[in-house]
Amino acid sequence: MSAPTPAGAPEPAVRVLLVEDDDLMRRSFALALERYGYRVQAAADGLEGLELFRAEPFDVLVLDVMLPGLDGIGLCRRVRETSLVPVLMMSARGDGLDVVAGLEAGADDYVVKPVETYVLVARIRSLLRRATYPPAPAGAPAPAAPGPGPAAPDVLAFGDLAIDTAGMEVTLAGAPVALTPTELRLLLEFAAHPGVVLERHTLLRDVWDYGWDGDSRVVDLCVQRLRRKLGKDRIETVRGFGYKLRR
Repeated sequence: MSAPTPAGAPEPAVRVLLVEDDDLMRRSFALALERYGYRVQAAADGLEGLELFRAEPFDVLVLDVMLPGLDGIGLCRRVRETSLVPVLMMSARGDGLDVVAGLEAGADDYVVKPVETYVLVARIRSLLRRATYPPAPAGAPAPAAPGPGPAAPDVLAFGDLAIDTAGMEVTLAGAPVALTPTELRLLLEFAAHPGVVLERHTLLRDVWDYGWDGDSRVVDLCVQRLRRKLGKDRIETVRGFGYKLRR
């Protein structure tokens, strides 16, 4: 039985940086992604991948964890020093250590090898959709701003946190906050339901495009990253249920 093909073809301009040290797997993934219409640049180790990343722009990075020279975790950290490009990590281990380390380093999502090509493509497309910076979800609160005068249009305010849903900019006490596309999508989801507890599987569905079998660790670690950037008390944990954005 042939593997399912995700609907629609990617734009020819979509550029993927694939960093994988296994020669056969690297060639196999590169050829498969090119058949889906992606433009692929491939590297065999982390240092080569870093050089390619610095030499030209990419739309999405696919990084193996175990790489010679500079491993995928270190490469992801170096990328995050200068870029918010979507990053998908590939791990050969299912025990969670690589997964947690990769997500803490700033990756947006992960897959465990061996992985079917259609699954890899679906995850890449999900990352690219998140990177389009959609408007705030339906049901978002009416714009509000502290102080006299009318609120700026398309700005959601929660104390000193302001989210410009048109310009897709986030500020904290007037200072800009750099968020990855996934972090921004997650914050927009919370902002659409202030004070409402959102369960992990709901966030996996609405932010990560996962079904019921998604790994909730991606939610927990992305929330942790948001807390580091926005303040540890901004998003509250409701044990046994999920998270909510404080009003």
